[in-house]
Amino acid sequence: MEEDTAKLTHQGDSSLIDFNRSGVPLVEIVTEPDFESAKEVVEYLKRLQQIVRYLDVSDADMENGNMRLEPNISLRKENVKELPKYKVEVKNINSFKFVEKAIEYEIKRQMEILETNQIPTQETRGWNEIKNKTISQRTKEDAQDYRYFPEPDIPPLRFTDSQISRLKSQMPELADKKFERFMEQYDLSEYDSLLLVKEKTIADYFEKAMLGGNKYKITAKEVANFIINQKISPDDVLPSELIKRIILAKQTVSISDDDLEKIFNKVLNENTKAVEDFKSGKTNAIMFLIGQIMKEAKQKLDTKLVREKLEKNLKK
Repeated sequence: MEEDTAKLTHQGDSSLIDFNRSGVPLVEIVTEPDFESAKEVVEYLKRLQQIVRYLDVSDADMENGNMRLEPNISLRKENVKELPKYKVEVKNINSFKFVEKAIEYEIKRQMEILETNQIPTQETRGWNEIKNKTISQRTKEDAQDYRYFPEPDIPPLRFTDSQISRLKSQMPELADKKFERFMEQYDLSEYDSLLLVKEKTIADYFEKAMLGGNKYKITAKEVANFIINQKISPDDVLPSELIKRIILAKQTVSISDDDLEKIFNKVLNENTKAVEDFKSGKTNAIMFLIGQIMKEAKQKLDTKLVREKLEKNLKK
């Protein structure tokens, strides 16, 4: 636990300091050196951001300075267990993309130094997003430069087992558990479940919509597809309105065989290339033709029925 001092804004080779953030509570999370690639680091950071948001601890919005990423990078030879005698810290990175680039840049830079039988300087560096490179800020010669100072106004916090258990019982369902439950309870695919639980607001929105959709026999798959494919925002569309939209989207109109035949003939005559493509084995061409039929009909038809009749026409 710390207090923030200021917000840094980098502009070219200069850094601007905004002291309006002074005194804002800050939590610093430090990991063990458990990562072996930039992609592993990014995956961890995304999951950490997700947990913080699910717990409503912070918005963890990097654009607004709520979250900063500071990887420590050093290299060692394969099969060597001891940690290297140096490390390079890249400070105040404000995006997952930049933290990945910074780590990959440092791996390359440090490897080139090590290949000359030298040891990279132990230092703090910054990420220059314009030049796509890290730049030296200050050196840290030894462990003394990494000292942590106790805060006299914050005494040590000690928790009993019962307090820890009580805190755990008060925690909301996190994304991993929600992901598993969505697949089991709603019979959703891994892909759909993963997208729905990515943000807690979307996951909660989906479940509220399901409460309203059950009485209309709307399936979880239909609700999930609508939210994902239509990019529905919970701020713009109430769950009840979403259900109405799904019901309307499912409604089709009937059309006489004669009228449908006229539409078919018109579309097939105007799209001979797509017809030839389908007959030559390019089966995806039928989707284009179905789209043209729907457009010509100017109303929602039963897609399954249209496809069946269209395939019969094309095979004549």
